[in-house]
Parts: sequence; structure tokens; C-alpha cells
Amino acid sequence: MIIKTAVVILNWNGKSFLERFLPLLIERTPGAEIIIADNASSDDSVEFMKTNFPQIRLIINDKNYGFAGGYNMALKQVEADYYVLLNSDIEVDHNWLEPLVEALERNPDAAACQPKIIDYHRREYFEYAGASGGFIDKNGFPFCRGRIFSTLEKDHGQYDDEIEIFWASGACMLVRAKIYHELGGLDDDFFAHMEEIDFCWRLLNAGKKVLVVPQSRVFHIGGGTLPKKSSRKTYLNFRNNYLLLYKNLPSNKIFPILTKRLFLDWIAVVVFVFQGHFGDAMAVAKAQRHFYFSFKKHRHKREGMTSFSRSHIYNRSIILSYHLRRKRTFDKLVAEKFLR
Repeated sequence: MIIKTAVVILNWNGKSFLERFLPLLIERTPGAEIIIADNASSDDSVEFMKTNFPQIRLIINDKNYGFAGGYNMALKQVEADYYVLLNSDIEVDHNWLEPLVEALERNPDAAACQPKIIDYHRREYFEYAGASGGFIDKNGFPFCRGRIFSTLEKDHGQYDDEIEIFWASGACMLVRAKIYHELGGLDDDFFAHMEEIDFCWRLLNAGKKVLVVPQSRVFHIGGGTLPKKSSRKTYLNFRNNYLLLYKNLPSNKIFPILTKRLFLDWIAVVVFVFQGHFGDAMAVAKAQRHFYFSFKKHRHKREGMTSFSRSHIYNRSIILSYHLRRKRTFDKLVAEKFLR
């Protein structure tokens, strides 16, 4: 059987990244279809593609639908067995795709996977957005194997084993196309940030597995669309985290966990104010206000769900483990505290 894989880059004003990384992607990705989906860029990305890469299929969205909506619009038009969602600011390594496809072929219960994601500028370190596989703690705070909060570990092979994880990074994620569409793809309401965590949690709720495959490696710049220090990014991360929890937690956990999160995030507001980050403080307050007035709108997203997975959730507070117990690297976390 011939396996068809489509590598789809969602581009928004990323001409400079396409210039830098697309030639390498073409060279190092034989046998797969490469597609650029443009999310209504205002730079000359589309003309650049038409002039310099006429052989590459170009899908043009009529407006900026965000990361989630942009991919959903594009992937409706792509027929393949596997999709790779790939950020434009990524350099792929040699033989990066084959290990990912092989991993899902060997594991029929697995629906998605990610490679090891390395910092493009500091290649001995993991990169923030995914590292060697994503997890969340009991309060919904995400972290990675190789990155907890702002602490990035050096990669010396300590996380080179293929394991089940809670979420795969949207920076580079391979997913079975059929299951992507069966689950409705990414949630458009997230727009950007944490939509892949929500998608992977829905995979787990559906009884599927998510893997990290460190035999595949890519190098990520990060912050290509929004700067790492951005009040807009702060707003999206906090707002989407509340929606993530509301959609995917079992009914008896929603109120206590969300109440705790909202309280903890007001502490974050105070910290931001003392640090002089007033834009971030306002962003958190705005995110909470949005959630208060919109969660009823999302109630239908829980309808029909009969299973709520808590597999691979760290059953402690990562904040306390990191700040009070001084567990700054993933290997210091107690393995038995990850739910199975």
C-alpha cells in the first residue's frame, strides 16, 4: 500500500521563512506532497511562491483564520493518509519524516506524533514549543519533556525514547487525516495557541494515543507569528487554557479545577503588575472576563462525550514542583505521579 503524506505549512506573512527553509524542506522530504496554505498574508508571500516555487501547491485562504481555522480551511482541500502540520519557521533534519510515519504505522492505536524539537539558534537545547513531548499538570498548566516554564534543558540524549505523551506540538505534528476530520479538526474558537493540546486531549478522550518520536528531529525558531513576549499571546494562552479545561475535563472536575485556576491566575496578575508588565496583567484579566461571558457558548462541545481521559497528566502542581520543590527539569518529576 502506498502511504500518501501531505506536509502543509500554514503561512502568514512568512516570506522570509519560506525563502530560508522551503528549499531544505523540499530536498529533505522526498515522496511527500508539500503544500503552502496562505492565511491572507499582507506581504508578498503568494507572489514569491508563484514566482519561485510554481511546482508547490498553493492554497489561498480569503482571510486570516488563525492557526486553527487556517489549517481547517486548508486541510478540507487536501487528500492524504497523513497530514504534517509544520510551522514555516522550522528547518527539518535529514530523514525527519520517515520515523514519524513508521511510528504510527507500528502503532495503530496512535493517531498523532511529533519529532524532537530543537532550538534553531542554540542547537544543543530543546525548543520551547514542544521539546521532546508535551504534558499538562492537574491544573491544566502545560510543560514539556525538556522544557518546564522558561527552563530549557540541553539535549544530551536523555529523552530519546519513543513514549506516549499528552500532547504533540502544533509546530510539527503528524496526524492521521481520517481521524483529524472525524474529530472536526482543530477548534476554530482557539484561533491560535493551545489548539493542538485541545486536539490531542480529544484524541485521548476518543481512546487514541499520542507519541513523541525523537528519532526524528527538527529545528524551530519560535515566535515567528507572535513575539514570545506579547500581551496578545498572553491573552490567547490564558483564554484558551480555560476553554481547554472546560471542554475536556470530566464534569466532577470542572468546577474545582477551574476555580483553582482562576484564583492562581489572579496571583499571576499581581506578579505581572509588580514586574511592570501591565499589558500582560490586563491580558489575563481580559481572558478571564471573556471566559465568564462565553463558556455557555461552548457547552455544546461537551455533548456526546462519554469518556474523559486523564492519562499522562501530572497529578501534582507543576508550579509547586518547579518553584518550591526546585524540580526544574523533567527527569526530576516523580514518574509515579503521571496518571495512567
